[in-house]
Amino acid sequence: MAIVEPESPLRVETVVKFGGGLLAHVEHFDAALATISVAATSRHLLIVPGGGPFADAVREVDRRIGISADAAHWMALLAMDQYAHLVAARLAGSVLVTKRHEIGAALDASVRQIPVLAPYRWLREADPLPHDWSVTSDSISAWIAARVDARRLVLVKPPGARVQLPHGTGATGFGETALKAAASELVDAYFPRALPADVRFMMVAADQIDALVLALSG
Repeated sequence: MAIVEPESPLRVETVVKFGGGLLAHVEHFDAALATISVAATSRHLLIVPGGGPFADAVREVDRRIGISADAAHWMALLAMDQYAHLVAARLAGSVLVTKRHEIGAALDASVRQIPVLAPYRWLREADPLPHDWSVTSDSISAWIAARVDARRLVLVKPPGARVQLPHGTGATGFGETALKAAASELVDAYFPRALPADVRFMMVAADQIDALVLALSG
């Protein structure tokens, strides 16, 4: 029997799920990326893309002609890969990564890079999540947060997104549970099961830059 060596811990502090809906709002898209780039100079961040219009195309094909759950799942993950390439091309100081060890290499480089994950290859090998539309990039980012030893997960939603705003901030605070967020359709239905108990999460609308700075600085 082969001996599986334990994975070495990574130094990711925060996983940032960068919503695909931001592409419809270019000004906020660029402002949010600029904020992340600055935060990454003093924090170890991992960027996980949403699916955005690339995943919407998969949904539309599924709606029109019907495709298998397996095919839709892998196509949606490939949509995240497409968005990852776009984000990596626009985010200063970033590098595209596909596997766990590449994340560590980017963060440990002599000139630190911001890893932007194209998740298809990793998820295809691990295949940890259900193959249905209850799983979106929210749940995928939660699963990834556990695998990279992150302490927190920040979900960047499109400007004007219906995030709850406790204490006058633009972010859903750590007291908001994953179950409540799913019930309010702020995240996908599977998210409460994908999010580890020891990973805190926040949701921030991209037009709330002060709240995003706060979320990334913790």
